[in-house]
Amino acid sequence: MKKTIAFIGVSFVAIFAYVPLVHASSYNQGKYNENVPYGSATYIAISTDGDVSLAVTPTSSGSQVTGTSTVTVTSTDVVGHKLYLRSEPSTDMDNLGDVLPTSGNVSPAPLAINTWGYNTDGSNNFVGSSLTDTLIRSLTGPAMYGDITTITYGVKVDLAKPAGNYTTSIVYTAVPDID
Repeated sequence: MKKTIAFIGVSFVAIFAYVPLVHASSYNQGKYNENVPYGSATYIAISTDGDVSLAVTPTSSGSQVTGTSTVTVTSTDVVGHKLYLRSEPSTDMDNLGDVLPTSGNVSPAPLAINTWGYNTDGSNNFVGSSLTDTLIRSLTGPAMYGDITTITYGVKVDLAKPAGNYTTSIVYTAVPDID
């Protein structure tokens, strides 16, 4: 009998772009020759290509599948921006009470059986998600035409995991770099 677990995996229910109070620089204190008109207000915007859906047919030794999400940050901030990722309200994927925990990996490594994780390099090494913001991208300078980050999500399950739709929510946050 073939058992398929459908992961309606990672839902992006909240996307934030935090813009602090912005003041103009004093004369001779700004950055010159930047692609932003001097004295203009800056902006930051964030978008994603939608939810990641994964379907896996588990095996006794564990089957792994991956899917990607693309996040685009557009900003005229001449200093740059930072992009963060976090889980909310839990790091577990849930299937009506059956849970698939996030990976215990704090540095990129292969997934253990019956866990999920993410990476930003497209490899087969993943880290676990956190309830606190984790920096996944930092860019110096404006991103007027969009700075694209691809996040790869991975799930590895065996036959012990009940079939169903396991879901979790991920929050991406983009902030102007003020350092």
